[in-house]
Amino acid sequence: MPVAALDHRAREYSLPLAYWMARAAKLAYQPEDVIVEEARRWGFDRVRHHETTFRPPFPLEDTQAYTMASDHMIITGFRGTEPAKIKDWLSDVNTPPSPGYGGKGYVHHGFGAALQSIYPQVRQALEDLRDQDQTIWFTGHSLGGALAMLAAARLYFEKPNLRADGIYTFGQPRTCDRLLAAAHNEAFAARMFRFVNNNDIVPQLPPEPAYHHVDAVRYIDSSGRLRERMSMLGGVVDRAKGLTADAFAPASDGVRDHSVNRYVEALEKNLA
Repeated sequence: MPVAALDHRAREYSLPLAYWMARAAKLAYQPEDVIVEEARRWGFDRVRHHETTFRPPFPLEDTQAYTMASDHMIITGFRGTEPAKIKDWLSDVNTPPSPGYGGKGYVHHGFGAALQSIYPQVRQALEDLRDQDQTIWFTGHSLGGALAMLAAARLYFEKPNLRADGIYTFGQPRTCDRLLAAAHNEAFAARMFRFVNNNDIVPQLPPEPAYHHVDAVRYIDSSGRLRERMSMLGGVVDRAKGLTADAFAPASDGVRDHSVNRYVEALEKNLA
């Protein structure tokens, strides 16, 4: 069964919208010309590309995102990175955190710095492109998911008129302390959706208790079924089942499950 086109008038969570947001997160990995071409196929007539290059000793090479707009919808997609590039960095809790937003808690220093480098471009694009009261959506995979969540929080406290109508993240790491996570949960109740694919290693980092996740998790189990609820015991059993998927390399499951393609494929499978 072919997947229906993206509904630009959507205003609340749905599985088809989650699928398209996963594709938008995947699109962030593409070159600028590919993003523009694909955006037009999806019905968006305006596209802005955002990029900032870092220099050592910053642990990431750059931060990239794009914003595409139609008459009814605006989507900002943040690019992620591969687990091999960020695993050790995410595990390091010795780096002092950065202040949170709206006077709430703190954020992981690396995420805060990465967002700061690109935030003015994103905010300006939203202000310029939102000329018909379009809905605003943020999405991202891996690092991109962390930036999508934090960008929404920062905009909420600094520019309330640009509050996101929905935030969809895939394989997002922990980003902030309990205080900012609680403030985010309150501000984006029924608007934030954090997808985790079975044994994906990145959502398990940075370690607790220093950093916490926001709520509203959507769990993709070892068989690819999307679950809105999963008991703690059920999750443990299912993750153990996922580890047996490759008998010769069980430890690779965490990296394999992190692939953005796995998220897109799982959501498409659930649509069918």
